[in-house]
Order: sequence, then C-alpha cells, then structure tokens
Amino acid sequence: MHRALPALLLTFAASFAAAQSYPSKPIHLIVPFPPGGPTDIVGRLVGQKLSEGLGQPVVVDNRAGAGGTVGSTAAAKAPADGYTLLYGSTSTLAIAPALYRSLPYDPRTAFAPITLVSRGAIIAAVNAEVPARTLQEFIALAKKTPGKLSYSSAGSGTPPHLAAELFKTVAGVDLLHVPYKGGAPAISDLVGGQVQAIFEGQVVLLPHIKSGKVRALAITGLKRDPALPDVPTFAEAGLPSYEAYFWSGLVAPAGTPAEVLARLNEVLVHALNAADVRDVLMRQGLEAAPTTPQQFAGFIASEAERWGQVAKDSGAKLD
Repeated sequence: MHRALPALLLTFAASFAAAQSYPSKPIHLIVPFPPGGPTDIVGRLVGQKLSEGLGQPVVVDNRAGAGGTVGSTAAAKAPADGYTLLYGSTSTLAIAPALYRSLPYDPRTAFAPITLVSRGAIIAAVNAEVPARTLQEFIALAKKTPGKLSYSSAGSGTPPHLAAELFKTVAGVDLLHVPYKGGAPAISDLVGGQVQAIFEGQVVLLPHIKSGKVRALAITGLKRDPALPDVPTFAEAGLPSYEAYFWSGLVAPAGTPAEVLARLNEVLVHALNAADVRDVLMRQGLEAAPTTPQQFAGFIASEAERWGQVAKDSGAKLD
C-alpha cells in the first residue's frame, strides 16, 4: 500500500501541473447545430468569453445533424483533455436518449458538466384569428373541439414539440401536432393561420406578437418578461403546474480532469455574471444561469428523466 503512494502522488502532481498550464493550445467548441440559429449565437458568445478568459483561441465547430446528436457523439468520443468541449442543450442532453433507439452516448455518463449557461422561457401563442384571448379560453376551446386545434413545431422530438405535449398532459387537452423541418416554417404557418398554436421562445415569436398576427397567451417562469409585460405567467393564467423552458450549457468529455473543469467553470461563470453578457442573452430572450459542475450534473439527470417521460408519453421516436 505504501509503495503505491509515490505513484499516486506523481499522478496527482502531473494532473495538477497539466491543469496549471491549461490551456496551452486552441480549444475546439463543438456546436451541434447549424450556424446562425439561437444555439449557435449563444455558443459563439460562450466561445468568445472563454477565449478572452483563458488567453487561447476557441474555435467554434458547427457539426449539425440528427437533432444535434452527430456533434454530441463526436464530442463524447473526443480526448478528455479539455481541448474539445460541447455546447449542449435541452435537445442533446435531455431529450435525445428518449428519441433515438441507438444513441451512441448517454448524456448522464458521457460528459463532464461544466456549467449551465442560459435558460429561456416558453410562450404559448396562437394565431390572432383563434377565438381565445386567454389561456383558459384556449383550454376551454380545445376541450370543446378535441383533436381539432393544431399546433406546429420545429420537428418531432424538438423542445417546442415536447413542451406542447407536456401542456396537453397538464391542461388535459387534445391538440393535433403538425411537425415541420425547422422553426421558421412552423412559425410561418402559424402566422398564416394554417395551424392555430405554437409553444416557442420569445426571440422568434416577439416580432409576430408585436405585429398583432400572433397572440401570446402565457409565458413560463416566475415573473413576466420585460419585453412582453402584458403576457401573464402560466401561474397567473391559471396553470401553475406547467413549467418548461429551453436551456443550454457547457460540457466536456467524461474523464476531463477536475482541475480543468474548475478552470473552465471559473472563467465562464465570471463572464455570465457580467452585465454585457446578460444583456446579449436578454436580447435573445434568455437569462444567464451559471451553476457549479455538480449542480449542472444533477440538473442534466433530472431533466433527462423529466423530458424522457414526456417523450415516452408522446410516442415520439426517431431513428
């Protein structure tokens, strides 16, 4: 036992030295979605702030495909040295395990959490021609015409889809799901009246709400959004048990040294507490939500269980 002690001390010393010199070369940040979308915009902000805080370039690598699982799989298989990171989200870290029959990674064990980055409220909205001016009126209308009112989403298994499925369960209503290939056509057909409802984020809905073509009925969260002061929270609208939101965060491959994770957490949490970063996130309809690695690990586990159950109940499956 005593003979093993020097080896153990050498290992610890090597790990400590590596952490002290980290990073000594550019870092690759995998964003598993196409450029220009909400996840990519915030992912690039994270990359910029990491680069400023660590003194090394952070190269954003957009690896889109299969709902974000292509890039996430690549990150899970990368060396656990802190030089490949993943900007994960609700889709890739919580929903995917319930949707894909042969997902190459388990988000609860394949990654070392660093910090939650942001949370974004979900808005229940309807086309302006729908004869429901409040959430309770919409629920009453849906109960009166079960299966007749339709809602659009960015695709089967996406957060907007599962947010609507959760609403169906909590409100006790039957709505028809109309999946699209992306958020833009889903919103376009809502505005055009081809579908009646949607459950989406503020940044994509706000212009249409302001134009009067879409009516916001309720928003998730403990308080109203400053950009939509007249839109009640779900609790205020009479459905306090409904709670859903978009979120995203930074992870590394499992096995990344704790000292490296702590350094990344320190730099990013500091950035997320800065006023300029919070302002950028607010303009995206998001709020900064920094955590410890341990808190983020618990959050991922609970979200995977919660959304996994919603996905199972909805019957959504992807190959």
